[in-house]
Amino acid sequence: MKVIKRDGRSVEYDREKIAIAIQKANKEVKPKERATKEDINQIIQYIEELDKKRILVEDIQDIIEEKLMELQKYELAKKYIVYRYTRALVRKSNTTDQSIKELIEGTNEYWNNENSNKNATVITTQRDYLAGITSTDITRRFLLPEDIVKAHDEGIIHFHDADYFAQNALHNCELINLEDMLQNGTIINGVMIEKPHRFITAATIATQIILAVSSSSYGGATVSLSHLAPFVRASYEKYYKKYEERGLAKEECEKFAKQDTKKEVEDGVQTFNYQVNSMTNTNGQAPFLSVCMYLGETDEYKEELAMIIEEFLNQRILGFKNEKGVYITPAFPKLLYILEEDNVREGSKYWYLTQLAAKCTAKRMVPDYISEKIMKQFKKNEYGDGECYPCMGCRSFLTPDRTNSLGNISGAKNWKKGVGKYYGRFNQGVVTINLPDVALSSQKDMDKFWKIFDERLELCHRALRLRHERLTGVTSDVAPILWQHGALARLKKGQPIKELLLHGYSTISLGYAGLYECVKYMTGKSHTDNGEGKEFGLQVMQHLNDKCNEWKKAEDIDYSVYGTPIESTTYKFAKCLQTRFGKIEGITDRNYITNSYHVPVFEEIDAFEKLSLESEFQKLSPGGAISYVETPNLQDNLDAVIQVIQFIYDNIMYAELNTKSDYCQQCGYDGEILIDENLEWYCPNCGNRNHDTLNVARRTCGYIGSNFWNKGRTQEIKERVLHIDNKAAK
Repeated sequence: MKVIKRDGRSVEYDREKIAIAIQKANKEVKPKERATKEDINQIIQYIEELDKKRILVEDIQDIIEEKLMELQKYELAKKYIVYRYTRALVRKSNTTDQSIKELIEGTNEYWNNENSNKNATVITTQRDYLAGITSTDITRRFLLPEDIVKAHDEGIIHFHDADYFAQNALHNCELINLEDMLQNGTIINGVMIEKPHRFITAATIATQIILAVSSSSYGGATVSLSHLAPFVRASYEKYYKKYEERGLAKEECEKFAKQDTKKEVEDGVQTFNYQVNSMTNTNGQAPFLSVCMYLGETDEYKEELAMIIEEFLNQRILGFKNEKGVYITPAFPKLLYILEEDNVREGSKYWYLTQLAAKCTAKRMVPDYISEKIMKQFKKNEYGDGECYPCMGCRSFLTPDRTNSLGNISGAKNWKKGVGKYYGRFNQGVVTINLPDVALSSQKDMDKFWKIFDERLELCHRALRLRHERLTGVTSDVAPILWQHGALARLKKGQPIKELLLHGYSTISLGYAGLYECVKYMTGKSHTDNGEGKEFGLQVMQHLNDKCNEWKKAEDIDYSVYGTPIESTTYKFAKCLQTRFGKIEGITDRNYITNSYHVPVFEEIDAFEKLSLESEFQKLSPGGAISYVETPNLQDNLDAVIQVIQFIYDNIMYAELNTKSDYCQQCGYDGEILIDENLEWYCPNCGNRNHDTLNVARRTCGYIGSNFWNKGRTQEIKERVLHIDNKAAK
C-alpha cells in the first residue's frame, strides 16, 4: 500500500508509524485512558484490511481518531487530535529551510530544472530563487485558501508563479509602449531620459527600458522595431546635414549619409543584442524579450524599418559567440516576423526580407511567424476591424481592444482615438486546469465529465480572482517605470492602477493543458482524427471560452483562454496523474502531458495537416497560442522553409519551425546533440555528456531554452517526430 503525503509524494505504508503516533498521545493521558497494544493492533489491522493501493495520510489520521472514539478513549482521542494539530503547525511554521538548503547545495532537481533559461548555480539566479521560495511559502500559508493549495499540490490545477505572488505589485507580461517612451521621454531610476536624436542612442535607451520593465514584472515582454524606425531617419538627416555643411553635392551627401546610416544601424542592432543578452534583471536572468518585425505598423518609416529588420536577421543568422568563441544560437531576443502581402510572395516588395527570415529560421530557429491575414480574421476590435499585433512574450495574445470607448485611461501620450491600442497593455497572471485529470476523474461518464469540468473551472475562477484582487490595491508608485513613465501608463503619483485591470485594458488567463490526453481517454481517439475526437476537443475548447465570456460579462475583467506552455509543470502534472490514477497506457504512462491543444509529439502527421488542424484550435485559444512543426536541418533546403512560411500565412495565425542548432565544445561537433534511453544528453560524435560543454538549444514552450530541462520535458523532446522530411521536402 502506498501512502500519499501532503506534498504529493508517494511512500511505502509503515505500520510502525501509526503505533508510534498513538503511543506518543498515550503518554499524555492517565493509564486507564491509554490504548492497549491490542487496541493499537486493532486499529492498524482495520486500516490494512481496507486493502487500498493508495491512501492519503490525512485519511489514515481520520480513521485513527474515529477508532479511538469507538473504543471510548475520548481523552486519548483528544490528545491525538491536539498532537495532529501541533504537527500541522510545525509543518506550516517552517516549510522553506529544506528547499533553501537544497537550492544552495545544488541538489534540488526542481529548482535546477525549473526554467531552461535560468542557471540555478549562478548567484543572481539563486537570489531570485531564494526570494521565490519565500514568496511561495507565504503564498501557500497565508494568501491562498487551503482547497486551492491542495488542488495545486495534487496537480488538479496549477497556480502559476507563486514565487512572485507574495509581492502584490507584480504582473505577468506586457507589450511595452516603446513609442511613447522614446518620443515623449521617460524616467529611469529618477533620471530623465529625453527623446533621442539618433538610432544608436534610441536602441541603447530601449535596452535600458527593457531591463527596467522586466525587473518590475515576470514573464515575457515585447517591443516593436517600428518604434525605433523614426530614429534611423533622424540619423540619416544628421549625417546628410554634416556632408551638406561640408559643401558636398546632393548626390554625394545622400550617398555618404546612407553609408553612415547603414553603419549606425549595424552598430545599434549589435548594441541592442549585446545589451539584451548580457544584462541580468532582478529575476536573475536576461530579459525574456520578444522583438516584433511588422512592416504594416508604419507607412511613413517603412524603408527605415526594413533596414532594421534586415540587420536583426543578418546578425541572428551569424549568432552569438559562446565562451569558446564559437557562434551558437542564442535564446533571446525572440523574433516575431509578421507575414503580409508586401513580403510573403516572390516578387513582392519585401520578399528579400522573408527569404532572409527563412535562412535565419533554418539556422537559428527564429523568427516565429504571425500571419497578418489570419490574425485579422481572428482579432476584431470594437469597431469590427481586424487588427494585427505581436504577442506579449512567447505566446500571450491580448483580446481585441475595448479601451477606445473609454478614452485614454492609461494617460499614454501617443494614444489616438479610433485606433486599436495594444502597446502598454499587460496580463495579470495565469491559472491552468489539468484537462486529463478532469477526464480521468469522470471515469468516462460524459455527464460526470461536464459536471467535474465546471467545478474545476470555478476553482480556477476563484484562483484567478485572487490574482486580480492582489493587484487592485497597487498604486503607480510601486513601479514608476511601468505606471508613471510610459511603459504601461502615465498615471499620477499615488494613483491606483485598478482601472487598468478592468474594461479590457489588460487580460487574465485561464490556462489549459493536456487536451490530447483528455480527448483520448474520453473518446478513445485523438483530437486529430477529424471525427469524434476532434469534435469533442473543440467542444472542450468552446466550453473554456464560454466560461471566460460568462465571467468577463459579469465582472468586466478580460478573462481569456490561454494555451499554457507548462515547461516544468508538464512533468509535475504527469507525476500527479500517475499518483492519482496509476499508469494508464497512452494516457498517463509518460513523464509529460501534451502542451495545450497541440498534436502529441509522438503522433505521425504531415506538417501542413498539423498546421491546418491546429489553426481551428488556435481560434479557440484567443489569450495565447502557438503552433510548431518539427523539422530536420533545413539549411540546405530553404525552399521547404519558404513553403511552410507561405502555408502559415494562408492557414494559421502563429507558428514556428523547430530546427536543431547544437554544438559540442569538446570535439567541435556542429549538429544535433542526442538523448539516450536514460534521458541523458550526449554528443553523437565524441560521446561527451558534460552539460557544461554542450550547447543545446531547443524550443520547448514557444521560446528557445538552452540550460537543459527536467526529465519530463527531456522525454518529450526525445519523442518528437519530424513533421517534414528533408528528402520529401526537396
